[in-house]
Amino acid sequence: MEKERELIDRLIDLSFAEDIGDGDHTTLSCIPATAMGKSKLLIKEEGILAGVEIAKEVFRRFDPELKVTVYMEDGTPVKPGDVAMVVEGKVQSLLQTERLMLNIMQRMSGIATMTHKYQSRLEGTHTHVLDTRKTTPGMRILEKMAVKIGGGMNHRIGLFDMILLKDNHVDFAGGIDKAITRAKEYCKAKGKNLKIEIEVRNFDELQQVLDLGGVDRIMFDNFTPEMTRKAVQMVNGRFETESSGGITFDTLRDYAECGVDYISVGALTHSVKGLDMSFKAC
Repeated sequence: MEKERELIDRLIDLSFAEDIGDGDHTTLSCIPATAMGKSKLLIKEEGILAGVEIAKEVFRRFDPELKVTVYMEDGTPVKPGDVAMVVEGKVQSLLQTERLMLNIMQRMSGIATMTHKYQSRLEGTHTHVLDTRKTTPGMRILEKMAVKIGGGMNHRIGLFDMILLKDNHVDFAGGIDKAITRAKEYCKAKGKNLKIEIEVRNFDELQQVLDLGGVDRIMFDNFTPEMTRKAVQMVNGRFETESSGGITFDTLRDYAECGVDYISVGALTHSVKGLDMSFKAC
């Protein structure tokens, strides 16, 4: 939690620095410093709201005297015409925080909405949709928060909180056995209790993993649904299973019905349209 807090603080600081620079000269030139007012966050599109708690932090860090009244919390289904929050205080502060707050909330709400759509597609199965590291640089922590708000699960935050032996790691290490053995030895030597996942590209590699063991999860990379069904049967519940690679919304349920535990979807974060909303004087 402390790590997340630090990343969010740094993101907000950088965002204000790049947007305001040496001053919002438009606002400073025409709005008196003593002017007071209020603005409402108006929803203009159906979706799942996300980013409310981060928006409150944006306002607090810029001007602690801004009063934020929240009407709709993170995870709430929203529709056009809904008012999610009202913010009161100095007009200069309202205008200077508007764009950063909207950028964050639109992006996070778009991700939460997409995640909700994908996870709903899996209703009735035991499969969970996962995000990936295909995130906007600097905004990963917020985007992964949005995935959870939308009902999905986080795969890993970064390279530090899980070992994922992908195809390049296996090839550079000299094979499945060497990659797994070295990963286990590394964790023991460093005193780290990290989950180990390995990606397999075919049934031969899968069999090697099953023979060797020593992992927590096996990822089936670019398997067809038919291949996935066979792979899940081969694993037979001994390890967690994950499908990845080229899976679309239309094919998502086909993979879930094969019995796989997780499906990772890069599209949750790398190509999402922000949810339409505006911050208007009221």
